[in-house]
Amino acid sequence: MTIAGDLDYAHARLCARFGRRPDELAWRSIEPIRGLPAFLDAARGQLFRPWIEAVTATATPHEIEAALLARRRALVSEVAQWMPQSWQPAVRWAGVAAELPVLEHLSRGGEALPWMRDDAVYGELRGEAAHPPISGPLLPLAAGWRRPDGLLRTWRREWMRRLPRSGAGSKLLDALARVLASQRFLAGTAPAVLPARRSLVARLETLFRRAAGDPAEAFVFLALSTLDLERLRGELLRRAVFPTFGLAA
Repeated sequence: MTIAGDLDYAHARLCARFGRRPDELAWRSIEPIRGLPAFLDAARGQLFRPWIEAVTATATPHEIEAALLARRRALVSEVAQWMPQSWQPAVRWAGVAAELPVLEHLSRGGEALPWMRDDAVYGELRGEAAHPPISGPLLPLAAGWRRPDGLLRTWRREWMRRLPRSGAGSKLLDALARVLASQRFLAGTAPAVLPARRSLVARLETLFRRAAGDPAEAFVFLALSTLDLERLRGELLRRAVFPTFGLAA
């Protein structure tokens, strides 16, 4: 069901969610915890709780991937409903950007992992050779299937097509595109990764404040949320796969 929101309502909700994002102190408080059960107990007592509600202490890596994917999709849908109806298609399509690495993996013949095979959206793509989408929310990406960088270019064209006329030439959206183009979305917590990802987060947080009350605010928030979830994904998977290994400094 499509629910039309408005920019004032979206701004209030986005600011509230932005204010509940874990800060660096919160991250550092859970990073030294080794085991997955203890990590989840500590994280649920803080601002991470909404992200890990579906993750159990015995969750496999595939179950963790599926749970975080569902959480991210639900967040995109929620943010879209806060926005005016004319902006909702572009916001929903923005959520697909975070799934491009998985889609590129499948489009190049990569093995479909259990959490991909069980996913309703990815289900039609699985098999010995992944086929272009023939229906569903990923259909616009079919034109870029199996071409080098084709999915990203196709995604961008579709996103521009979905933007309302009022979004054409938005300086804030242009600024967001420049920030994201200058640095990659970085997951994990390896020492070499953290400084670059923290820099990207800091730039996006500054841009979020600049975009107050502007439609671009929703897209910046989704970019920040994707980075937060990717960082949490790295923490969870390391503990699920290597429960006895030392943690990154």
